[in-house]
Amino acid sequence: MTIVPERTRPAPTTEEILAAHLGGKLSTGVRAPLADARDLAVAYTPGVAQVSRAIAADGSAAARYTWAHRLVAVVSDGTAVLGLGDIGPRAALPVMEGKSALFKAFGGLDSIPIVLDTTDVEEIVQTLVRLRPSFGAVNLEDVAAPRCFELERRLIEALDCPVMHDDQHGTAIVLLAALRGACAVQGRPLAGLRIVISGAGAAGVACARILLAAGATDVVVLDSRGILVPGRAGVLGEKAALAEITNPRRVAGGLPDALAGADVFVGLSGAALPAPVLAGMAPEAMVFALSNPDPEVHPDQAAEYAAIVATGRSDFPNQINNVLAFPGVFRGALDAGAHRITEAMKLAAAEAIFAVASDDLAADRIVPSPFDPRVAPAVSAAVAAAADRMADAQ
Repeated sequence: MTIVPERTRPAPTTEEILAAHLGGKLSTGVRAPLADARDLAVAYTPGVAQVSRAIAADGSAAARYTWAHRLVAVVSDGTAVLGLGDIGPRAALPVMEGKSALFKAFGGLDSIPIVLDTTDVEEIVQTLVRLRPSFGAVNLEDVAAPRCFELERRLIEALDCPVMHDDQHGTAIVLLAALRGACAVQGRPLAGLRIVISGAGAAGVACARILLAAGATDVVVLDSRGILVPGRAGVLGEKAALAEITNPRRVAGGLPDALAGADVFVGLSGAALPAPVLAGMAPEAMVFALSNPDPEVHPDQAAEYAAIVATGRSDFPNQINNVLAFPGVFRGALDAGAHRITEAMKLAAAEAIFAVASDDLAADRIVPSPFDPRVAPAVSAAVAAAADRMADAQ
């Protein structure tokens, strides 16, 4: 079954968009009845004191009697918002509100946006450590590289709950699912592909690592200065670690050198790509031009050189959209009571997305629609099962 979002309506105007955001996109709801004095006595004083006493006596009771256990904190410092860059926490808040809305609509999870007026990793970590009783998981969003790598690592170490930087891992999960779909359409193994990733930021690093974990053997990554090679000037930190495990043929140079004979191009840098450069790729090439809102190369131009084209946009086929992953990943982790989101859980999420798509694969349908109601339940079940297997093995 393929669910195709409606594309016949005209694009929304600026006035329409701003009007839709008046007052923000979120509000809280009330689950307890509050119709009379008796309801008030149950939901608030004096009845609520009994609940507080129960939690004081047994801290684990908070998972039963509060929403914190299944509340996702959507956290940003506003330093890498969409394609807008470092625009600050206040300007980032509408995006975080939107993320919270997606958690509810697609994963059935409550979430709360938190934007922090600091870029200091230690301050962010300590802030979230102190807020930990108020939430059950952390979705990091729009934090610039390379700080995002340290921040995620530090939070995973400091917090006893699931933490994931969606710009890294949500993108990686959906890319892997889409590439599996593309391979199935063409009858090709993932391990045999020559893959080029343009962009060595948050998403580029995570995509390279998940593809290698899934069995890819020839992944070449570029930053703004060219192909990552061990010892190259400017290749430090996460880039240096990535250079050691990628580029097995030790290709050097720029994008044309990387694309010569390549099967897959993955654009995650925002840098414009002249379409004729794709002519150097292998036959039946795949182009994933994922920068938003402007892909590295226009899909219509890419289609002149590639058999399969994907973008991050909703107005073209094969949208690589993180909403296919993150609601189900967090739902599955919370359902399983997991304290970590592991690599095995991410791989399981990608396989689940691919499994949904496999019912109706085609060159222009390598991933499910974000509106396919099967996706989030499939992902959450796969992630929970992976978490349970990990728990059983310990």
